[in-house]
Amino acid sequence: MDIDEARSFLREHHRAVMHTYREDGSPQLSPVAVAVDDDGHAVVSTREPSIKVTNLERDPRTSLCVFTDGFFGPWVRIDGRADIVRLPDAMEPLVDYYRRVAGEHDDWDDYRRAMQEEQRVLVRITIGAAGPDVSG
Repeated sequence: MDIDEARSFLREHHRAVMHTYREDGSPQLSPVAVAVDDDGHAVVSTREPSIKVTNLERDPRTSLCVFTDGFFGPWVRIDGRADIVRLPDAMEPLVDYYRRVAGEHDDWDDYRRAMQEEQRVLVRITIGAAGPDVSG
């Protein structure tokens, strides 16, 4: 599968499991919602104190398994390297992320306030590879 095909899938399907590496090299997995920004990065919102942020700061390699809402059926794997975008720089990208995943918010001021209170960051992933390359 090429990367553009994977991006198309991610634009329609947002449920995913994200893989990062713990300090001892073992896998750490987290359920996330993923979108694709205008530059073609996969993007995920999370809290700055989360383990995945700590892991990605130490080792930016990550993979996501993205699947349909029904779970069984088509799925896509992406592999890439992550950058962490922090507030205040992350605020408008977090608004864009929300729109891509959930549509319009009833109160954008309230959303922005919540992003501050929750210490949200945007994980921006440069996609280096996509699959599956085989099925089965």
